[in-house]
Amino acid sequence: MNNEDKKIPRIEDRFVKTKEFTKRNQWNQLNKLIEQGLITKVKRGIYYKQANTMIDQTVEVSQIVPSGVFCLFTAWQHYHLSTQNPPDFHIALRNKEKIRLPDYPPIKLYYWSEKYYNLGIAEIEKDRQTIKIYDLEKSVCDAVRFRNKVGMDTTIEILQNYVKRKDKNLNKLNEYAQQLGVGNIVQNMIMTLL
Repeated sequence: MNNEDKKIPRIEDRFVKTKEFTKRNQWNQLNKLIEQGLITKVKRGIYYKQANTMIDQTVEVSQIVPSGVFCLFTAWQHYHLSTQNPPDFHIALRNKEKIRLPDYPPIKLYYWSEKYYNLGIAEIEKDRQTIKIYDLEKSVCDAVRFRNKVGMDTTIEILQNYVKRKDKNLNKLNEYAQQLGVGNIVQNMIMTLL
């Protein structure tokens, strides 16, 4: 076995598939890398290559989908609006935009028109990287917009947590809700919670 064969097979930037080791008949090499902590099993057939420094996975996902904006469950979790923690990263893209996703990390894409996509994009810093996420009020409006898909329990939890926040901006929430066509619904739901 030469030095080239001893290298970790390169699939994505940070992930390796078992089939790459089997192609080269390197099962022992795979086991050694696991023992040394150089790779970690993520799920059956997929291993994560350890980097010298840990990178926040949201940063990694934002690099995989550079034009995407974190939305829905990922945004709600970021703002501590929901206790639900689904395994997928939820990302909005413009309609008709195409992107090829790796097997891991799990990413759920939403294709939105310019009107819904552009409204409320904020930028935050993580690990010296800028990532895009919908701001607090847009995230709350999205909960109401998708209430039938995410469930009323989740929507009410998000609204209850929002009204408790000191940094809430009800004028901005109302403005966004009107633009997104859920103004009356948001207003009625907020009034019952205040």
